[in-house]
This record gives sequence, C-alpha cells and structure tokens, in this order.
Amino acid sequence: MSPNDLTQAVRREAPVLRADEPLGDATRRVLESGLPALPVVDDRERLVGVFGEREFFGALFPKYMEQLGYAGFVRRALDEVLEKRSNCAVEPVGDWMFTEHVDVPADASDTQIAETFLHHRVLILPVTDDRRVLGVITRSDFFAALAGRFLERT
Repeated sequence: MSPNDLTQAVRREAPVLRADEPLGDATRRVLESGLPALPVVDDRERLVGVFGEREFFGALFPKYMEQLGYAGFVRRALDEVLEKRSNCAVEPVGDWMFTEHVDVPADASDTQIAETFLHHRVLILPVTDDRRVLGVITRSDFFAALAGRFLERT
C-alpha cells in the first residue's frame, strides 16, 4: 500500500469561490456543494483562503460573540440578527474567509494529512499544486476512512 492510498481515496473535486464573490452567493454555493467549506481563489486561480460554516457565523454574528464565554444574556431572537446583518450578503467573501494557509500538496502522505487535521481546526484541506486547487479532503471523509481501516484490524 502506498503512503497516500487513503488520501487518494477520499480526495474530492470541489468548486472554488472567488475572493470578490458576494457572501450571499458564496454561502449558497457552499450549501449546494454539500461540503462544510470551499477553497477561495484570487483572480489568478491561486488559493487565498477557505470559506465555510465557521466563517459564515463570523460574518453574521457580531465580533464580540467570539469573545464571550457565556451568551445567555444575548438576545435570543435570531430574526433580529438576520435582519441587522442582511447587508453582509453583498460583502466580498474575501473579507470573511479563513486566510491561514492550511493546504496540502497532491503527494501528501496519509500521515501528513492526519497530522494536519490533528494540529489545525479545519473542516477541509485544499489539495494544491503551486497554490492551484486540485480538490479537497474533508475531515469527516478522512476520519471515516481512517476509522474504517483501524476497525478492520481490531
């Protein structure tokens, strides 16, 4: 078995978002993709970030929510938040994307993928070649494949 058999089996094709794409359109595309996040590219098709569930929450909810240890005193009416932040739908996804470059090369080993998921709190890993997106590996797909292989041996 080669050192990246698992990685090759779980790598998926994925649409990419453009950094200047409106947040509303990007959110719709994430939902349609069935993935928890999508890679974001610049005008040269190079990876510049990731936008997904966590980044959407960050765009929708006020910044102070990240700092709260307890949110029991915050108003519970979600409709008020949605109304107040409806204008964020036209903001560029580049303003909200996760910009830490957590991607892996196409020849990354299974162990490298596992280590990257272990050390970074990401839901997807873009697979790149010279910062061009070739696909993604989701944490949940990698977990399922790795756990399956583990359970076969027990």
